[in-house]
Amino acid sequence: MAGPVGELEHGSLEEVAGGVPVTSTAAEGAPKASRAGRNLPAAIGVGVTLGAVVLLSLFLVRHVFIGVVALAVAVSTWELAGALKRGAGIAVPLWPVLLGGQAMVWLAWPFGRAGVFAAFAVTVLVCLLWRLRGGVDGYLRDTSAAVFALAYVPLFASFAAMLVLPDDGIYRVVCFLILVVSSDTGGYIAGVLFGRHPMAPVISPKKSWEGFAGSMVAGIAAGALTVTLLLDGQWWQGVLFGMALVPTATLGDLVESVIKRDLGVKDMGTLLPGHGGLMDRMDSLLPSAVVSWLLLGLFVPA
Repeated sequence: MAGPVGELEHGSLEEVAGGVPVTSTAAEGAPKASRAGRNLPAAIGVGVTLGAVVLLSLFLVRHVFIGVVALAVAVSTWELAGALKRGAGIAVPLWPVLLGGQAMVWLAWPFGRAGVFAAFAVTVLVCLLWRLRGGVDGYLRDTSAAVFALAYVPLFASFAAMLVLPDDGIYRVVCFLILVVSSDTGGYIAGVLFGRHPMAPVISPKKSWEGFAGSMVAGIAAGALTVTLLLDGQWWQGVLFGMALVPTATLGDLVESVIKRDLGVKDMGTLLPGHGGLMDRMDSLLPSAVVSWLLLGLFVPA
């Protein structure tokens, strides 16, 4: 997905939030698995499996969903720290970041946002102390990267954990997931069929404004339907929900693309066939979780 600036990216299902690939020929010598540039059957299979795990965790014992979030945070944080090390020689204080990230997610259950932000602040302090052992060289670089990693992965993901806490929390999470998936799917279809005008040619050359429009249409429709049918909200609240989440999903996708280009890595990891790493699946979900928690709390108070 990411590569040296100027090269065409291999588009993928995880890159469709807010604008999918402008149609173009595959790079010479690259596998022609699909117009998206990945092994599409493998990508779909992995996506369906991940979705099934999340839904089972919600509907069997909903607080197991917090455990799923915690596991995803651990793997994604590990992948991000590894990419920072490989691409730029940045040594994030790994154990404080991993353990602090777990504390943030799990403290969301009994203490809500107060527990999350307290764990975040304490973990930042621990990282500052931990990195002192490494001396002066690169101290600011490494500690700044640690704060970024903590905010980007466990802090944002903790808002997804907080979505499930109210009595109707299962349906709040379902609304959030359906909207992001609808945005991704609508953007993918519109981008492949109609993509002509690149959205961010330097960051993500294959993303198009036509794909973003498809994401917006699908996201607004999904928001209106899910908020009214699952949460008994007003249709206009669902429309606003969709209008807000599509740009945040797009932002997450573009931010991860620019990080990978900056680091010179194609994917954050190799765990998932057809997708790269788990972090490559989290890009559009992380910022969208924050906005989902804020807007659903405003529109449909628990």
